[in-house]
Amino acid sequence: MTKEWIVVRGGGDLATGTIYKLWKSGFKVLILECRYPSAIRRNVAFSEAVYNGSQTVEDLTCRLVDGWEEAQKTVCEGYIPIMIDPEGKVIAECSPSVVVDAILAKKNLGTNRKMAPKTIALGPGFEAGKDVDYVIETKRGHRLGRIITEGYAIPNTGVPGMIAGYGKERVIHAPAQGYFHEIRHIGDMVQKGDVIGRIASENADVDVTASLTGILRGIIREGYPVKKGFKIADIDPRLEEKDNCDTISDKARCIAGGVLEAVLYPVNASSGKK
Repeated sequence: MTKEWIVVRGGGDLATGTIYKLWKSGFKVLILECRYPSAIRRNVAFSEAVYNGSQTVEDLTCRLVDGWEEAQKTVCEGYIPIMIDPEGKVIAECSPSVVVDAILAKKNLGTNRKMAPKTIALGPGFEAGKDVDYVIETKRGHRLGRIITEGYAIPNTGVPGMIAGYGKERVIHAPAQGYFHEIRHIGDMVQKGDVIGRIASENADVDVTASLTGILRGIIREGYPVKKGFKIADIDPRLEEKDNCDTISDKARCIAGGVLEAVLYPVNASSGKK
């Protein structure tokens, strides 16, 4: 493992693919998360450690830490540290060589080029060469995982990429505001119309039903407060792909490859930095 630290802002499933690859490539990684992460694909999201204290994805384990000193000890023990620090205050203390914004908020929540010698962001909401040094394309298709040195990623369309002929049908959004209660679980096979959860709203409970037949690949945590329209579940129409619920996706690994390539770029290559 190198002496270099990389800070990754965000620990959702796509961020986890990047974190996994960076760690396996020998970098020390510190994850920064918010207090109440809303990952859907929870089985493959290091952000779940915020709730559980630890989270194992494939063969790597992440542990929740209280500060920079504990983070360093955790790495020495062979575990990836994650901190609750949505503002990135610890970045000034740990002086990483790279900061990766993997929040996937579709907008910049504060990452800037002064945070580290090299800064990288995933997806739309950032201008490469201005907000950060590099942007990685996150939209499925021919450009997925490509490094953008100037300009922007493809704008967010709000429509998920196609899998087995299904796009927007794969993702389920909250039909009402309230607290979500889980009825079906990640890895369950569901039929179109099955009740997979329920939202306790002010007036009455509202059922959440499966939008298509397939494997419930992701579902939001029990008791999570949601607003109407909030993404709460993800169904994979490929019934034979149940194992995908517990492994990092092809999309996440492709994006991670782009991040690793950008990390290995010379600092002054196409970024304007000297």
